[in-house]
Amino acid sequence: MAVMVFPIGLIISFVALGRRSPTARPTTIAAQGHLVTAVNFIGFASVFAAISFAIARILGEFRVGGGALQQAARRQVKTLKMPGTAKIFLGLMMMAMMTLLAAVVLHFVAASSVTSGTLSLEGSEQWALRLEGVRRTGVATYLLGIVFGLATIVRVLRFQSSRLQELPGEVAVGS
Repeated sequence: MAVMVFPIGLIISFVALGRRSPTARPTTIAAQGHLVTAVNFIGFASVFAAISFAIARILGEFRVGGGALQQAARRQVKTLKMPGTAKIFLGLMMMAMMTLLAAVVLHFVAASSVTSGTLSLEGSEQWALRLEGVRRTGVATYLLGIVFGLATIVRVLRFQSSRLQELPGEVAVGS
């Protein structure tokens, strides 16, 4: 999705730039500013979601692969209970996604409101400033979540490593 949204955001930016002539209405310029930002942050949210799903997929593969390896060695299958870092990772990813999507929706609302005349130019600028803070909070939350996801991968790798070292000393299951 990000592959589609970023070029769309770029095209919208060029269209908006082309319409910024001395005769352009200030409300149109303000609305386009909100729309360009909203579309670009749909792209950012997509990229962060892809990274998050990749981390979750890696963790899932480690769990399944480690269990399959232990089973193939005919040993008792032991898996790591979900670490606290994984739970924090999931929570932060959900909060970050909702924060970014809320900011995107509110940018569309602001663009619509300024175009219809229910929001003044000063009000539009205030919305843009406040939503900047919301977007930055969402991005920071995503990055923090990614850190917890990577920490979980490290923890799982340590568990798998220690479990592999235990296997030769165990008695095979069913023997």
